[in-house]
Amino acid sequence: MAIKPLADRVVAKKIEKQETTASGLYLGESGEKPSYAEVVAIGPDVKAVKKGDKILYDYSGTSVTIDGVEYLIIKEEGVLATV
Repeated sequence: MAIKPLADRVVAKKIEKQETTASGLYLGESGEKPSYAEVVAIGPDVKAVKKGDKILYDYSGTSVTIDGVEYLIIKEEGVLATV
């Protein structure tokens, strides 16, 4: 099933917290939810991000699970930065 966001909404797939950095350093447990995601679809009014971008987001979105995959639907203003 494909998700087609409306207006200025972004659909992103949450990225799991990494246990090590690219150089092999171990990351400790912080207990925080992941705040990184990869954009999988954008609405027609979205201007700042594109499909495939890695983003930092605030927690104002809606989480949905479709076919066993957890997605986040947020307004474009909820995207804090691209990474």
